[in-house]
Amino acid sequence: MGEVAVAELLYGMPLLRSMTPGGGDGGPEPGGCSALLAELKQLWGEIGKSREERERMVRELEAECMRVYRRKVDEATGERAMLHQSLAAGEAEIAALTAALGADNSPQLKVNKWTMSLTERMSSATSLLEELRAMKAERSKQFADIRSEIEKITAEIAGRNYGYESSPRVSEVEEHDLTIRRMNEYKTRLTSLQKEKSDRLHKVLEHVTEVHSLCDVLGEDFIAIVNEVDPGLHETTDPGKPTSISDATLSSLAQVVAMLTSEKAKRAAMLREAVVPLVDLWELMDSPEEERRGFRKVTAVLSPDKEEALSSGVLSVATIKKTEEEVERLTRLKAGRMKELVLKRRLELENICRSMHVEPDASTVPEKSIALIDSGLVNPSELMASIDQQIAKAKEEYQSRREIMDKISKWLLACEEEKWLEEYNLDENRFNTGRIARLNLKRAEKARIIITKIPAIVDNLMSRTLAWESERKKPFLYDGARLVAVLEEHKQARLRQEEERRRLREQKKLRTLLNEKEAMPHLKRPGSSFGRTAEPCNVNRKRVDAVRFTPSAAASVRSGASSSGGSSAGAASVGHGAELLRGARRLSAPASYNYVAVHKGSGSMSSSLSLS
Repeated sequence: MGEVAVAELLYGMPLLRSMTPGGGDGGPEPGGCSALLAELKQLWGEIGKSREERERMVRELEAECMRVYRRKVDEATGERAMLHQSLAAGEAEIAALTAALGADNSPQLKVNKWTMSLTERMSSATSLLEELRAMKAERSKQFADIRSEIEKITAEIAGRNYGYESSPRVSEVEEHDLTIRRMNEYKTRLTSLQKEKSDRLHKVLEHVTEVHSLCDVLGEDFIAIVNEVDPGLHETTDPGKPTSISDATLSSLAQVVAMLTSEKAKRAAMLREAVVPLVDLWELMDSPEEERRGFRKVTAVLSPDKEEALSSGVLSVATIKKTEEEVERLTRLKAGRMKELVLKRRLELENICRSMHVEPDASTVPEKSIALIDSGLVNPSELMASIDQQIAKAKEEYQSRREIMDKISKWLLACEEEKWLEEYNLDENRFNTGRIARLNLKRAEKARIIITKIPAIVDNLMSRTLAWESERKKPFLYDGARLVAVLEEHKQARLRQEEERRRLREQKKLRTLLNEKEAMPHLKRPGSSFGRTAEPCNVNRKRVDAVRFTPSAAASVRSGASSSGGSSAGAASVGHGAELLRGARRLSAPASYNYVAVHKGSGSMSSSLSLS
């Protein structure tokens, strides 16, 4: 190679060419390669280097420059390969993350390989990769939390222990599928498990509440019973430990509830067997409220609607035993008080019968009942039951007789008013002035009005009595007598009284005429004008003589006293209707004779003369 060619080659190379800062003339830069080459040429001239030496040294210099260029090219090639490898790895990781996170919900790598350098493409891939890694870490954390909850609830349902303070590692999560669809599946499963947990927890609380209620009624130890199932159902020392909701816990609680319910039914039956005779003994012996108050709460077992709301400890063994002991005590006490109770029940029966005016059953008279109890021929309880049946029957008959008894009371009141009016009419001082006389006068007016209603009252009472007898198929007795017969007798007595009153009025007229006839000779004086007028006297005398010498009239006059006595008997029969009903029918009159006139217009009674 010639010197000029070498020089041109050397000086024409871009890496060895020095350009002036402002120049485009291509002149050599002082201190650059051209200056060094010029200095080297000068030195070679001064030294006297031959052409061959100079060419050899230029070739060495060229070879050394080539080695430097090759090294740089190799380094650039290696850097490019590394960039391609890194970019490929980044793109592969981006693709994996995009697939794991879901292509629809992940950012995409957007690069143009024709316009962008490898470094720019690498920078874009690196930023996208960091973003996707952050999304993956967040998504993995969400999956880990959801899966932790699922495993925790699953362990609770299965009854297994679970470390609640540590969560599963991220590597345990399926990292190849972190899509939203997969997360929604996990959330759906978690929601289902949470609902199942809530239902189970609700059942556990229901069972525990029911066990607590049953233990309270039965007087059992709630904590001891629950400890047999699961101590965590009532312990509060570890607030972080959840309530057991496993199948075993639910099954055990259900068995405990069934066992306690069965025990409750058994004890309720035992207590009911003790309470029924206890209440009967209370009623039988009329126990005071102080003795009953201590056992009031146990009587709730007799009411089906109150059995679900029994008070605390009602069905405990101690309460049942105490009730049975009280029944035994009252049973022993009943034997000593049975006579008193029988007499008390018999008195109650007699009072009811007395209010109805009927005779009580003679099979349980006090003397006979006491004799039967003393002899031991009859059980006192059976005797009490017999008397109670008679009382119930008497009360039922009293209800059926009430309407008729009210009408009888009204009739007797009218009869009493009639009797009082008769006595009032015989009082000579009844017309005196004064407050009492005015009150008696008003009562007499009211009595006359009441007396006029007696026939209607009697007819109505008789019709109601006959209807009662037709319905009951037995006679209506009042103080041992049939009421219909007494009413018939009362009506006949009133008819006889009316007849007697008419006869007494005729006799009174005849006696008045007879008295006038007997008094006329004493009133005549000699020489008076009365003696000379014989026509009226003759007429009166003839009338009196006709009366005097008529056989029937004479017989009536002679029997005046005795017939007036019969009239008084009729009046007494009407005025004393109450005495007729009580069995004392007084058909005979007292010694004095009373004449009572009845005015046809008003129907009221007025007194007339009394004969001694």
